This record gives sequence, structure tokens and C-alpha cells, in this order.
Amino acid sequence: MADAGGVNAGTLRPLVVWRLLDGKPGHESQSLGLARALERLTSVSVHDLPVRDIAAGPFGWLLRRFPAGRDLPDPDLIIGAGHATHWPLLCARRARGGRAVVLMKPSLPKRWFDRVVAPEHDGVRPGGNVIVTRGVLNAMRPGQKQAGRALVMVGGESKHFIWRDEDVLAAVSAIMTAWPGATITDSRRTPPDLSTRLARDYGDRFLAWGDCPPGWLAEELAQAEVAWVSEDSVSMIYEALTAGCAVGLVRLTAPERPAGRLVRGIRSLIDQQLVLP
Repeated sequence: MADAGGVNAGTLRPLVVWRLLDGKPGHESQSLGLARALERLTSVSVHDLPVRDIAAGPFGWLLRRFPAGRDLPDPDLIIGAGHATHWPLLCARRARGGRAVVLMKPSLPKRWFDRVVAPEHDGVRPGGNVIVTRGVLNAMRPGQKQAGRALVMVGGESKHFIWRDEDVLAAVSAIMTAWPGATITDSRRTPPDLSTRLARDYGDRFLAWGDCPPGWLAEELAQAEVAWVSEDSVSMIYEALTAGCAVGLVRLTAPERPAGRLVRGIRSLIDQQLVLP
């Protein structure tokens, strides 16, 4: 990646960043995290480009075509996360210049990108054009922590774990009793019956993910002293860590097969005592 400070230091203009969006909140949170980090280092002009409806592939690359950015200034950096952004990244760079930065291990050869920023659980080795991070990037930041304030984040069914509503409810009940100042929220993957039970059991201490106003989660994590996260919710675990929370896990049962990369990553966090089961 070009030296971010050097790009605009000599030209007296902001660093132009194109952020390619695939519509998946987890992926978009990662690219937003990188953009926000760049903003803390230098003057940045960020332009968001949805790519779900962009026809970008090898043919567009050969023809140097990327009409989606026709009205934007030429980029210094083009950032994307998720498979749907990979060819648009390459087409945009070929058509308009700049450096292509892909987040997470790409489905295309890593050498095709200027930088690959991947979490260690993706199993890529650092070096060359690869930067390995602990967990996925996100836009969370620590704030003024409030003693006794806790946030419980419940995920849902995942191929990496065996999900049992009753086990999760029992763990949540113990946490909510021990932390009277705790708030609880669910996620898109939470089984509807479980969300209904949480709303019934915890009343105004529960806020459904669909009712959360913009920025609510970031604000809550910034102020929470402790965050409890169900073990399937890898992105929320790293968001809580990034926000400076003490993080506890609502443990789930792993299937009886060799542990996948996400499970291994969580076990590594436990071994390093960065999270507590």
C-alpha cells in the first residue's frame, strides 16, 4: 500500500478512498473500520460504491471498464470485503488506478491485489502483500466505561456450533441476574422463538436488533464495562474486544468433527485469556 501520509502530503489533497460495498453488514463494518482508522492518520475522502448490481468480471477487466465510479475522483485506495467485491476491486484499479486492498482471504489469487488484510483465523501467512490481523477489522472504539454496565449479545444458528435455545437461555439468565445493569440484544441469526422469549423475560432490558437505532451498538460497547457474547458471533466478539470491553463467552457445543478456523480462533482467544468462557 502506498504511504498514506505521503499520498496527500505532497499533493495537499485528501487521500481518496473508494469503499466497495456488497450489502453484507459484517463485510461493510470491516471496510468502515479501515476507513475510520485511515481518517485518524490523515485527511481522507471516502466514497461508498455498492457493487451488488455491478457487472464486473474478467471481461470488464480486459476492457478497463468500471462505469460505477465515473463521477468520482480517481482513487488512491480501493477497499473491499467479501467475494462480491473481488472482481470489482480489480476492475476499478485497472480502469482508474490506485491500490486494491482486499479484506479477508480472497477467492482470487492473493498476488492479484496490492494488499490483503486478513484475520489470522483465515490461515494466511503474513509477508509480501499480506497483513495478518487478530480478528476481523471493525469500526468500534473504546469510550468512557461505566462501572457495572454490561451488554449481552446473542447470535444464532451457525454451521460451526450446535445451537440449543434452552442452553443459551440458561446462560443468559445467570448473566442477567449477576449484572443488573445489563442490556441484551439479539441478531439476524437468532431463532425467532428465542427472540420472543428474550423480549418476554427481560422487557425493556431487551432491544431487538431490528429496533436498534443507527450507532446504538457502537455506543453501547464504548460504554460497557463487560460484554457477553454467544460463541458463534465471531464478529461481535472482536467488536467487543476492540471497544475495550472485558469479554465473556456464552459457550456452545462444537460439532464432533475437526475444529474449523473460526472455532480454532476462538479457542486461541481463550488460551491467551483475551476472553473468558
